[in-house]
Amino acid sequence: MNSVVIKKEDLRYNIEKIKKYAEKNLPDDNGNKVKIIAVVKANGYGLGIVEYTNFLIDQGIDFFAVSTVDEVLKIRQAGINQKLLMLSSTSVEEEVRTLIKNNVILTIGSKEAAEIADKIGEKLNITVKAHIKIDTGFGRYGFVYSNRDEMIKTLKSLTNIKIEGTFTHFSNAYYDDKYTKLQFDRFINCIEVLKMNEIQTGMLHVCNTSAFIKFPNMHLNAVRIGSAFTGRISFKNSIGLRKIGYLKSNISEIKELPSNFNIGYSNVYKTKNNTKVAIIPCGYCNGFNIETGKDMLRNVDKIRYIVQDFKNLLKKQRLYVEINGKKHPILGRVGTYHITVDTQGKEIKINDEVIMTSNIKYVDSNIKREWI
Repeated sequence: MNSVVIKKEDLRYNIEKIKKYAEKNLPDDNGNKVKIIAVVKANGYGLGIVEYTNFLIDQGIDFFAVSTVDEVLKIRQAGINQKLLMLSSTSVEEEVRTLIKNNVILTIGSKEAAEIADKIGEKLNITVKAHIKIDTGFGRYGFVYSNRDEMIKTLKSLTNIKIEGTFTHFSNAYYDDKYTKLQFDRFINCIEVLKMNEIQTGMLHVCNTSAFIKFPNMHLNAVRIGSAFTGRISFKNSIGLRKIGYLKSNISEIKELPSNFNIGYSNVYKTKNNTKVAIIPCGYCNGFNIETGKDMLRNVDKIRYIVQDFKNLLKKQRLYVEINGKKHPILGRVGTYHITVDTQGKEIKINDEVIMTSNIKYVDSNIKREWI
């Protein structure tokens, strides 16, 4: 009954917008334009990893990136053979072997990861393709930017690995311009040192979606685009992207509730009068009303978030759905698999379609995706 609806026209519009924005930068010294690497992790940001990847291929995108071995296997088993970069560095031998056998470009971000990949490449008599990751201040994958001696020594020792690219990842490009520029400078400095030591760095890329839009001067050879394709970004949408996808359900029950009747968990809402309600079989476990983690917000945003939550609680009604083209408030809290909607005075019936605004990245991957 529940599904995610994706309008191809809107997605195609965003892809063209992003291509044109990338093309604003002049070609590099070799005449190459900025390469778009489409990040299709998290089930293709909720669009469905296989369908989404195929759609991007039809629109001329030919380089992709994911974060897990499972995502790699879904893409390869679907017969998709385009360039594929594994963004996470791993030293787990079984994972590295699987990635190499599936013709995936590895990310190498440590001495251990490099040694494992080099050893497996030798055993399989394969030259392993890899991008080097430099940790410029995220604290996750990558050679720490200040530990250059280990990085240089490790990279010079490799005999079965071809370095096709080098990259870093920004921790707060959506808000902290100063720190983003510091990370960028650290990265460029490391690249210069690697080149001075005759280490090939290949394609250079640092921009995620937010940096791509905010810092055109940082585009370098390639950019990694994820959420921008869906138009669901955590900062000002300055290039006119459309939000892609919405959650759809249907009314499963209609009932009359008496006045002073509690609705939902914790009894946060009580009817004031006799109220006609509809029950919609869709809740937070389906991905409705799930938002981006608060760790992505500035302190001031976190305070605003808490204040807004408090205001919403006082109002008792903070979310709406659309039924027959009209907005209907949700009563009480969103449940695991259900919501209760106020339909008093409205003409509605069982099985009427319900449209809900939701970040589709968090919608259960088992829910059907409808491309229209």
